[in-house]
Amino acid sequence: MSEKSRTITWTDPLPQAAAARTMSGVDYLRAILKGEIPGAPIAAHLGMGFVSVEPGDVVFTAVPDESHYNPIGSVHGGFYATLLDSVCGCAVHSTLPAGQAYTSLEIKVSFLRPITVDTGPVTAHGWVTKPGSRAAFAEGDIRDAGGRLLATASSACAVFPV
Repeated sequence: MSEKSRTITWTDPLPQAAAARTMSGVDYLRAILKGEIPGAPIAAHLGMGFVSVEPGDVVFTAVPDESHYNPIGSVHGGFYATLLDSVCGCAVHSTLPAGQAYTSLEIKVSFLRPITVDTGPVTAHGWVTKPGSRAAFAEGDIRDAGGRLLATASSACAVFPV
């Protein structure tokens, strides 16, 4: 048995959370994409980063590693669920004006294929299917570098003033 370790570094999320309340969602997420605002700490855990941000449409990439494994030797479903919850939530966030926030109400994930270290980087795409001022709905998927579908999700988010 060989022991491994991983060091995770992140920035205090509270200052950027305050900034998020003063910016439209799309402007806030684009500032993260450009490196002007630090990303969420969860991104460091999953090796997750933005690829693109458009109103109602967000793309991330993430790099699975052995620290994401479950006891049977593949990536834990929590990796899929966290990545899909993040990309669906950010797609919703990208439609919100300044002073509005969201939280996930529900997410349904369908696991279609296993992810392992050999899968390599994956791409998650989230898109809004119905924006709203009180509730918004999004869908998402995860694909490997060859475009093979690995998982899908549907999500409902509550929208509220901050």
